[in-house]
Amino acid sequence: MNLDAGAAALAATAVASVRAGRPLLVDGFTAWRAVARELLRAGVPPEAVTWGAPGADLFSGAPAPGEAAQHGGDLLSSQARADAQAPSNATAPRPQVPRSLMEMLQTAACFRDHDRWAFLYQVIWRWQQGEHDVQSPADPDGQRLHTMVKGVRREVHDMHAYIRFRERPIEAGAPHFVAWFEPAHDVLPQVAEHFVARMGKVTWMIATPDASVLWDGATLHHTGPLMSSAADLDDAGEALWLTYYRSIFNPARLNTQVMNSHIPSRFWKNLPEGALVPSLVSQAGLGARRIGQVEAVGRRSGRTIPIEAEKAQPERQQPSKLDECRRCELWEHATQAVGGEGPKHAKIMLVGEQPGDQEDLAGQPFVGPAGKLLDRVFEQAGVERKGVYITNAVKHFKWEPRGKRRLHKTPAQKEIEACHYWLGKEIATRQPKVIVAMGATALKSVLQTGSVTLKDKLGRPVRHGDSWVVTIYHPSYVLRVPDEATKHEAFSVMVEGLKLAQELLDRPDASEPREA
Repeated sequence: MNLDAGAAALAATAVASVRAGRPLLVDGFTAWRAVARELLRAGVPPEAVTWGAPGADLFSGAPAPGEAAQHGGDLLSSQARADAQAPSNATAPRPQVPRSLMEMLQTAACFRDHDRWAFLYQVIWRWQQGEHDVQSPADPDGQRLHTMVKGVRREVHDMHAYIRFRERPIEAGAPHFVAWFEPAHDVLPQVAEHFVARMGKVTWMIATPDASVLWDGATLHHTGPLMSSAADLDDAGEALWLTYYRSIFNPARLNTQVMNSHIPSRFWKNLPEGALVPSLVSQAGLGARRIGQVEAVGRRSGRTIPIEAEKAQPERQQPSKLDECRRCELWEHATQAVGGEGPKHAKIMLVGEQPGDQEDLAGQPFVGPAGKLLDRVFEQAGVERKGVYITNAVKHFKWEPRGKRRLHKTPAQKEIEACHYWLGKEIATRQPKVIVAMGATALKSVLQTGSVTLKDKLGRPVRHGDSWVVTIYHPSYVLRVPDEATKHEAFSVMVEGLKLAQELLDRPDASEPREA
């Protein structure tokens, strides 16, 4: 690190100043860093050092008038004096601090606090003593350090957002744009670098109560305060901006709480439009009674009007062909509708959830991996697939993209209800004696309720209308479970369910089904 002459001189006399009981007066992070390095090499503890802002003579270390009496013999405790007067280890290696901690210290140094230099030295001293938790938010000092860093970064963000440059006349010369801001922390240098990158070679100046920066198109100049307030600015184009702002202000959408939360009140006074806001808010208040009536009506709970569930459903088309179905939105992303397949007067109807990727492309139910597993179930149960009518509760493939693949997505209850229009037609036409519902979606559609659960009905036949309903797992569930024992059990449940369906057909009196 290249130090300026002042910082180097201050660092060279730092240990001697502490031993003499004089405060160390630093004017920025560079000087503090140089002084802290020398104090750490000399082993000077934090309680032995008094830090302060520059007084009369920054670099000599001499106290300002009246300061010597204030910090006389009582400046250090006896133990602290003993520690500070220990011989300096001139050959000690330079203290090593990780880059992340040094960056946090440099940011926190911009936080305006009366004891920031003492606190930062305490943090770096603890680190050198092996207390690395000092950088963690869980540590009290670490928590304060993180709070300071967050506050500085927030102030930098606010300056980026709320600085308003005013244009000066061309004949006035440089700078072409001027802004006034009152930052809560010492962040002007960082903010200046941001605008150097943003504004190119256009000349500008940012003034604050304590300092100013001037960009001449090639070099950034840091100076003391050059303005006293925003009143020193004059912008001929500001009247046009205020006219525009007044025209776009919508009193119907005014929300003062949101306005204050988005832009803190301390920024409004230096924004050009800030002078307009009070009058615009006042004018909007003229309609307060009407707005209050709207809010009062909105708070009323209203009356409950009894209506049958079927009549509360939205009006949907009544198509005659499955390919023309637009009763829900699933058709928009599916290749085609997939209807049922099997004998017209089959006594067993198998109902799945929805077509999969391969079924969507082929236009036939259960031709993919789930269909191949279903063939094995038929074989184990001793039931011929060609004698069973196979369909799905939902006729269009619902999916979501995952790279180049289309992954299955479970249909919503409203989509199940919309598609029951077709399943109901299939049941009415074929009048099956037994309906085998494979999975929860199929069971909800067959029984026409969203409250039923799969485990409550699994393997247990129930009477619904003129048919028996037997519930089994869906083949895709068997394919999906990773545990072999669970997979075998689920497969067995499917086989036993089909056997039960066949048994219900063969019984002369189907009112006495076998208990599962």
